[in-house]
Amino acid sequence: MAPHPFKNLTADETRAARDTVLSLHKDVLVNFREIFLQEPEKELMKVFLEAEHAAEPGHSPTSRKPPRLAKVMYDVIGNDRIPEYNESIIDVEQKRRQKHRVVGKEQGQASLTLWEFQDLVEACKKSEEFQKAVADFELPEGFELVVEPWPYGGLDFGAENRRYFQGLCFAQDTRNGNPDSNFYGYPLPLIPVMDAHKKEIVRLDRLATGGKGDSLTGKTHVPRILDHCKPAEYVPELVEGGVRKDVKPINITQPEGPSFKVTDESLVEWQKWSFRVSFNPREGAVLHDVRYDGRSIMYRVSISEMTVPYADARPPFHRKQAFDFGDGGAGNCANNLSLGCDCLGVIKYFDAVVVGNDGEPKAHPNVICLHEQDNGIGWKHTNWRTGRAVVARMRELVVQYIITLANYEYVFAYKLDTAGGLTLEVRATGIVSTVNIDPGKTSLYGNVVSSGVLAQNHQHIFAARFDPAIDGHNNTVTYEESLPAPWDRETNPNGNFYEIRKTVVNRSAGLDANPADHRVFKIINQEKKNPHSGNPVGYKFIPLPTQKLLAAPGSIQAQRALFTNHHVWVTKYRDDELYAAGHFTLQSQLEQGGVHDMAARKDEITNEDLVVWNVFGLTHNPRVEDWPVMPCEIYQLHYKPSDFFDRNPAIDFPSQKNQASVLVTKGGDCCSQKL
Repeated sequence: MAPHPFKNLTADETRAARDTVLSLHKDVLVNFREIFLQEPEKELMKVFLEAEHAAEPGHSPTSRKPPRLAKVMYDVIGNDRIPEYNESIIDVEQKRRQKHRVVGKEQGQASLTLWEFQDLVEACKKSEEFQKAVADFELPEGFELVVEPWPYGGLDFGAENRRYFQGLCFAQDTRNGNPDSNFYGYPLPLIPVMDAHKKEIVRLDRLATGGKGDSLTGKTHVPRILDHCKPAEYVPELVEGGVRKDVKPINITQPEGPSFKVTDESLVEWQKWSFRVSFNPREGAVLHDVRYDGRSIMYRVSISEMTVPYADARPPFHRKQAFDFGDGGAGNCANNLSLGCDCLGVIKYFDAVVVGNDGEPKAHPNVICLHEQDNGIGWKHTNWRTGRAVVARMRELVVQYIITLANYEYVFAYKLDTAGGLTLEVRATGIVSTVNIDPGKTSLYGNVVSSGVLAQNHQHIFAARFDPAIDGHNNTVTYEESLPAPWDRETNPNGNFYEIRKTVVNRSAGLDANPADHRVFKIINQEKKNPHSGNPVGYKFIPLPTQKLLAAPGSIQAQRALFTNHHVWVTKYRDDELYAAGHFTLQSQLEQGGVHDMAARKDEITNEDLVVWNVFGLTHNPRVEDWPVMPCEIYQLHYKPSDFFDRNPAIDFPSQKNQASVLVTKGGDCCSQKL
């Protein structure tokens, strides 16, 4: 049977795409970057999905399946030895190229790859100038240099558009013999910059280490730069004082197995929910065709982008701004999750396929975990007359993936619940990015979290993309505000009335959260009415009123992240418009083709196929408690049904006493009696 149109490319399909590209470039060197599923055009998928859901159980509308396409990103290297970036769309069944474009050497920088990082490490080893600069620091005996590759950031205005990488430098204490010893506690004030085409170090940026009142560029450190730094270990065997001994296990057990079912390694069915899950190197996990009890809710859900700008005014930190999805790809940095660690209970893992620079596919195992979890009381009522309490738990199905981007970890989870809700949860953890600071000094640009270690102030700003299909693909966005009504003898004689003001978003635009007026956004289907309220069926959300980008308007940081200007964007759907900051973010100076440009078209979006973008984030001014590893900062965005159902959809969830719960004995040190 042919794969479902939303299912990941198989290894054979990936290899077919690679071989097709190679057959078209026989006389040049081809370096592959990515090969992954090119999702079908939406109009074709609408027809296919309608037939699929109308088909008899066990029957699939194979005759109407869109073609299986692969997006292939690769460099062609000719006589000048400078890679020319290409993108091709390959029909993997017909083994022919459908579309092709040469992005070129100047139009935009391709996202980086992990093997390019290794080029930087090797270039540092070969650079005599760099090695001499490191020797000037007089590292203590037993310490070894660590170079951590980073995106170069936005090119300065007027700079030559060449492809660069930079490295942040640290030293690792090897005397404890543990390869996981934390090197972030020993930062070195040096950044090597590599010309990616020449694979040579072309510049060394020497960093200031001063504090308040010191020059932005002054070099105030002593030669033995690490003498005032201290260990900051986090792996259990090295934690100072050891780990706690008074923690007893908590086990998540499901003696009858999970309530979900997975078919074809992509179709998930749980309670009344159904959806497809896929994985790609840029966005990570994506949900498709999300339905509840057969009714359509979302066509596609994903995390689109994240930017992390740093606020240290000293050069070159104005360039320290990562676009973690566009620069390198969240999927490329996804963890291979471990049973009993990242997800608990009865787990289903999903694998992905990635490629090396030769285009050969290889497995990327356990990149997504699927599990159920209890989230407390879902609903409850006690009849005070009879004393009877009825309570139902809130259960969630969680689709989770985790990415590691150098020092930081991000945990992304889509949570579907028994009340018809869909929650996007983001957790930020990992190790704060550090630079060296002179002994006894403090800084305006961050917080000293350990001796010699300055954690710089920065922001994490995310963009989530929701492609709604509320009982169909023609939807409308409105927002409602609850406002005080003036005293009026006829309409508000006692002053207790407040009005709900509704506004239709007629054209594509950027909008903002407004907690003072309780601004609630609704995605509605104007053609379908709730039988009780008479209101259009819909889903609602309240945007997170988090701080926007703080860099000054017109700065490079601000110009390349225009998507951060609003909490909510509503745009008209177009195929391949998936990325809030545009297709090319690496070394960008201006956001191009992102959601800002999409909204600027001022398309009519009433009763249309539209996309909703949610922007939110964390302004992170580090605390000492964030060191050496930061406790999770958690953000949740909730989409809830609003007049979509004819009653509480969780009213039929079983109200059962949990027979595994037990009482603690009087001593409090063991368990005995069951409830």
